[in-house]
Amino acid sequence: MSPAAAATPTSDRPSENLVIWADGRLVGPGEEALSAVDHGLTVGDGVFETCAVFDGQAFALSRHLRRLARSAAGLGLDAPDEQRVLDGVTAVLAEADARTRAGAGGVGRLRITVTAGVGPLGSGRTPGAQTVVVAAGPATISPAGRAVRSPWTRNERSAVAGLKTTSYAENVVALADAVAKGGDEALLANTAGDLCEGTGANVFVERGGELVTPLLASGCLAGITRELLLEWAAEDGLPVREARPEELPFAVLDEVTAGEAALLLTGSVRNVQPVTWLDGVDVAAGELSLAARELFERSRRERLDP
Repeated sequence: MSPAAAATPTSDRPSENLVIWADGRLVGPGEEALSAVDHGLTVGDGVFETCAVFDGQAFALSRHLRRLARSAAGLGLDAPDEQRVLDGVTAVLAEADARTRAGAGGVGRLRITVTAGVGPLGSGRTPGAQTVVVAAGPATISPAGRAVRSPWTRNERSAVAGLKTTSYAENVVALADAVAKGGDEALLANTAGDLCEGTGANVFVERGGELVTPLLASGCLAGITRELLLEWAAEDGLPVREARPEELPFAVLDEVTAGEAALLLTGSVRNVQPVTWLDGVDVAAGELSLAARELFERSRRERLDP
């Protein structure tokens, strides 16, 4: 498998090796673990992070933990107990490694979820201990993405804009629509008509000799892979930057299908992935997009926790 292809875990196969730690103990996929009135379950009152796992280790874990804390603060939750989270990460990766050595498939992603804990059936919270769940599972790999323009928009003025919360129904619906149309990611505009993000990925447009990504003010998530690509590209001299206001209208995707621009997706279980199909049209991976993928691959091998 090529280094570029090895960078992009994109889908789970839970029957092979799924390891779950819930509030201090390892549990099976079908085992009872959470209260039926956990606020993360009843109203989606929680935050989460997903890390890629390379060679049995979580990539960029420190950055993910900092973003977990930022999301919690934005949602009005107490800061997650970092040591408790790390205990779960350690337990899960150790168990996954043991299973892999025993013949199970390897894991490619790690998910950390923190909820408000047991609460009322309504939206109000009951102060108390948070629920922490850490899970790891396998991931398949794809060197290129297939994207579809979504008919729905991202609300950049939402109370949870830019936060990674467990209230993910909008993303589920948009992604299901994209899959039904032959894609593996949906691209969303914001309410102002600007290109914003995918359901689980940030987006870069290659045009005019640059790779340009929407501003965080567009309502997109402050992606870890997005952040690292911007940093590493600056170090390496690759022309990658954030957009200026109104520089990337949603209609810029017409330039991609016309062959006048190229598209790149980034995400923690996608890494840096050129798009080669958009809305039923085969499109070419951009030269800069391929260079960015190679840069990210090289750099992430050298820095496990950048």
